[in-house]
Amino acid sequence: MSEKYIVVFKSTASQEDIDKFAESVSSDGGEVIHRYDSTMKGFAAKLSPNTLTKFNSLQAEKDSIIDYIEPDGVVTTQ
Repeated sequence: MSEKYIVVFKSTASQEDIDKFAESVSSDGGEVIHRYDSTMKGFAAKLSPNTLTKFNSLQAEKDSIIDYIEPDGVVTTQ
């Protein structure tokens, strides 16, 4: 079962790098829902558990281009 996450990349990530990650989401049974290009580099996606594990492992590497991954959800202000 896929869950929704936001994957944000560091400013050093190229569009080609981000496209490769987005393609890997699709090839592993997930779906990119929205791409963020102007305010930040990244995308919202339904990630399979396998893809989430893989991305988290890559994020932990010293020279990773993934800045952070967080669950997608509703944000409200009071």
